[in-house]
Amino acid sequence: MMWRLAVLLAVTLGMTAASPAAAQFFIKSPDYSGEPVRGDEPGMFVELPGATEAELRASMVWSLRAALNVSALGCDFEPMLMTIPNYNAVLLDHKAELAKSFDTLGKYFARKNKTAKAATGAFDKYQTRIYSGFTTVYAQYNFCQTAANVGRDAIFTPRGELGTLAANRLRELRNSLVARGEQAFGARIYLRTIPILRMDPECWKKDRFDFKKCPQAY
Repeated sequence: MMWRLAVLLAVTLGMTAASPAAAQFFIKSPDYSGEPVRGDEPGMFVELPGATEAELRASMVWSLRAALNVSALGCDFEPMLMTIPNYNAVLLDHKAELAKSFDTLGKYFARKNKTAKAATGAFDKYQTRIYSGFTTVYAQYNFCQTAANVGRDAIFTPRGELGTLAANRLRELRNSLVARGEQAFGARIYLRTIPILRMDPECWKKDRFDFKKCPQAY
């Protein structure tokens, strides 16, 4: 009898050790999944007029990098999310594709601007908008948990396929910026919806969001 109990305990401990730890903020988390994106959806991405498919893919890769970077900077309050080590692992494992995406975007802005200085300025504004678009306060739990899941999946994504992951998961990351609460108890839990910043060009004045022109985000 004691031998059987020892075996059962060993098996149980082994199963527990094999299961990866994950932070869970809710009994049942909100579902933020969505359809794949192309990279030119209005209000979701910084507009790149005349961009090629390769440039749109580069934009999606860079948007994914920005989201994971924001999560690494703002989600370390919960170490079990592993947003910092996951982000660092993504930078290392996918450095070739990230570098290629950066160069592709740099060439796009060089093509669209008359001088190198103007191209650099436009690229900087583009990146500022991307980072601002993933900044949240009220939906921090939602975003951090979603970004942690996406970052984990990015580590196991084959090299050269980060753009595919970005296309499949960026809408989920954007959706997670809307604050939602516990889903296990239905309508008994009040859910407060917080608008997030739109990426439409008319909503931005240089590097700042224009709330007068765009009072209603989505």
